[in-house]
Amino acid sequence: MTAPVAAEGSSSAIRRRGFLLVLSSPSGAGKTTITRMLIAGDASLSLSVSVTTRRPRASEIDGRDYYFVDQRKFDTMAAGGQLLEYATVFGHCYGTPREPIEAALAAGCDIVTDIDWQGTQQLSEKLRDDIVTVFVLPPNTAALEARLRARAEDSDEAIAERMAKSAAEMSHWPEYDYVVVNDDLEECVVVVQSILTAERLRRTRRIGLADFVNRIREGIAEQSSDLRKRARGARN
Repeated sequence: MTAPVAAEGSSSAIRRRGFLLVLSSPSGAGKTTITRMLIAGDASLSLSVSVTTRRPRASEIDGRDYYFVDQRKFDTMAAGGQLLEYATVFGHCYGTPREPIEAALAAGCDIVTDIDWQGTQQLSEKLRDDIVTVFVLPPNTAALEARLRARAEDSDEAIAERMAKSAAEMSHWPEYDYVVVNDDLEECVVVVQSILTAERLRRTRRIGLADFVNRIREGIAEQSSDLRKRARGARN
């Protein structure tokens, strides 16, 4: 990943550090779908691909949706500090690889990931100013169950387990920077896109802003000095 290069002197030449956008929600509330739609509509946004020990679903592809690894490989990565965060969810381990995230942020690129509240807490501790968190809520209980069943990839028992855990997951919404309700998918994506735009303009993230302002101020001072000299010359 490389940061875009802009013409010298233009406002788009202001350097900034990238950030990690985290989407969390109860299973079935739409965080994965929203994540994919964000990436499809924003060429400058990349996906953080997590590692997991669970088996892939029929629709999932290794390296696109997750990196599917065995428990021994996962434990080696966790012990070696190769994961920024990791957690066990529904009996399976999930984690976020460290190296691609840190490289992208330093290059001024933005990353998006969809993980649970446990992973978000760990990432918030390690990335601090480089993370933006969004919690996605379903509009109601019926919609949440309907979305879980629409995937047709989980048994009734698995759906019941996920539904039972949803209330506990939703209790963590106050820990997030933003909270959105996914009652209309396209509208929800637009809302999250507006969050992306606002965070990209955050003053503290734009590390090249001071240099940009100083160049303008110096140019104004020089132009003002020239105008004064011309004015004095005209009077004489």
